Parts: sequence; C-alpha cells; structure tokens
Amino acid sequence: MDSELQVALIGAGAALVVLIVAYNKWQERKHRRRAEQAFKSDHRDVLLDPQDEQAAAARVEPSFDGESGGEREPSIGAAPSALRPVRESTVRRSVPEKPTELDARADCIIMIEAIEPLDTPRLWASQQEQLAGLSKPVRWYGFDDASNLWRELDAHNAGAYHWFCAAMQLVDRGGPIGEADFARFSGGIQRVAEQFFAVPAGLPARVQALGGATELDRFCADVDVQIGINVVAATQPFAGTKLRGLAEAEGMQLADDGSFHMYDEAGNTLFTLANLEPALFALDGLRSLQTHGITLVIDVPRVANGAACFERMMQLANHLADALQGVVVDDNRAPFGADAATMIRSQIAQFQERMASHDIPAGGPLARRLFAI
Repeated sequence: MDSELQVALIGAGAALVVLIVAYNKWQERKHRRRAEQAFKSDHRDVLLDPQDEQAAAARVEPSFDGESGGEREPSIGAAPSALRPVRESTVRRSVPEKPTELDARADCIIMIEAIEPLDTPRLWASQQEQLAGLSKPVRWYGFDDASNLWRELDAHNAGAYHWFCAAMQLVDRGGPIGEADFARFSGGIQRVAEQFFAVPAGLPARVQALGGATELDRFCADVDVQIGINVVAATQPFAGTKLRGLAEAEGMQLADDGSFHMYDEAGNTLFTLANLEPALFALDGLRSLQTHGITLVIDVPRVANGAACFERMMQLANHLADALQGVVVDDNRAPFGADAATMIRSQIAQFQERMASHDIPAGGPLARRLFAI
C-alpha cells in the first residue's frame, strides 16, 4: 500500500509540473502578441526603408516651443544621410614638381621630405660634409609652400622647408659622372635624410643615370666647337695700352680669366679677346705689355645666335687689324678671307640647328651648364 501511494504522489507531482510549465508558455505567447499589436504601425520606418528618405527630409518635426520652421536640432526623423558618420580626412602634402631650372637628362635629382620644417643652415652643413669630393656641381632647392615655388639655396639662406631637392649635374666639359660620383651622391643624400628623420623620394636608378650621362656626353662632344681667328702683327708688336683702349671702345671688359669679354644684355659672353702669346692680360701689366698677336674666340654652344655673333667678331677683328697694322689669319697663319668666313658661318648654323633638334638650344641655360668652362 505504501509503495502504491508513493507512486501515485509522484505521478501527481509530475503532472502538476507539466501544467505549470504549459501555463507559463501560454502566458508568454499572449503577452508577446499584445506587444506586437501595440507597436504595429502602417508607417514605414525611414531609418530602415530608404524609399521614404525624401518624405522624411520634407517633414517638419514639432519644436519644443510649439513653433515650426527655422533652424532646429537634428531629430530621430532626420534623413538617414544626415546621420551617417563623417570621416575626417588627413591633409597630405603632395610631391611638388621638380624645379623648372633642372632637366632630367642632365641632372640626377633626389627630393627629400621632412616631417617638420627643417632649417636650411642645418641641412647645408650636413650636405657639405656628406657630398664632399664630388666632381660635378650640386644644386639645392627648398619648396616654399606659401608661394608654391622652389627657392634655390646656398650657404646664406636661413629659411625652413618641408621639401628639399638636390640635383647633381651629370655632364660638363670634364665628361660624364662615374660610378664613384653616383654612389657618393645618392648615398650622401640618404645619410642627410636619415640624420633629420626625413624621407628621400624618387631615388634614381644607377644604370639609367650612368647610361644617360654617357649618351648625353657623347652628343655634347659632337657639337662642342670653339672657333678662333687671329690678328697678328705685320711689322711692330701691339702695345697693351692701345689694345685696351680699342677693346673697351668696342664695349669689351677685362675679366678675371685674363681676356676681354664681349657681353650681351643678360651678361652672357658672346666672344673673347685674348693674348695669342702665353701672358694673360691684366690691368697692372697692360702698360708694359707688348704682343705679336691676339686671338678672338666664339664658344658656339654657349651663344644664342652663333652666326650673328661670329659676324660681329669678324668685324671687330678687321677693325683691330686696321688700327694695329696687323693681319687677320687662321690658326695656320693663313689669311682669313670672305670665303672662309662664309664657310664658318654655315658650320656654326649647322651645329646650332643640331642642338636645337635635341631640345638643347645653343646659348640657353642648359647649354651654358653643359658647356661650362
């Protein structure tokens, strides 16, 4: 009997538990349906349905003071586009173009970007140490952000810049750069940049730089022509004082190289007048100088209009010959007449036309650098 009673009680307890669980489930479902009906609406949620963006944007939300219109604070009813997060863009300085004075054919160019403005005197002192011993000239520039221009730098500049540009000339009359120059320049610029936590940009390729230098030097050698004519004494040597008077009367000036120069309006040399004998012209020595000849020379790649300059030089040579009782001759001491002058003018024109075809106009800034004395 006891065992049957226990079994009956256990069964009744289990049934009661099932009823309680079922009742709880029923209550839960009933409350869920009521909640869904309470929140059910025929209006679309513009935050979820993009089709109603225009309607939401046009709807005027009630203001706190009961008035509509005018400016208001953004509300939940604002269009979704107004609620999108705005990403702040960081301002980056773009790499400036190389200075217009430089030419990729003739210059090995490396730019340096400094995170903070770098004082020019500090950079200048460092580059002097790192680039010492180069056989070619190096030019430095700093980029002025305010004027958006490159400023050529020297030891006397005191500005500070984010961008710097270093350019080593690849070719001059001494020939092209070699392996040692390239390694010293590129390595030196990198060390300068590292010293100031700056970043070198656009490091040139060694093979390309050296190959371009060799090719450019070959072209320059083909057009590197200087033409001279001489005025020699027929009987008496030329007095230095008279030579000076005649040269200065024609507008020539005595330069530090010991020769008289004829300059154009920009200060560029058109041709020179020098002593045919070893002694150089000097103001202190012209009073006692006696010479048996002088030579006038035109540097063809370095003058803009070679034929016209040569004609002017010939006129001066003939004038000097008449005034000094001399004779105009070539380097072989043969008389230099009109036929020879015509042939020389034609050759000058051919050389300068060839330079122009290679986009290196005679007498231009690039030509004067490549054919620097």
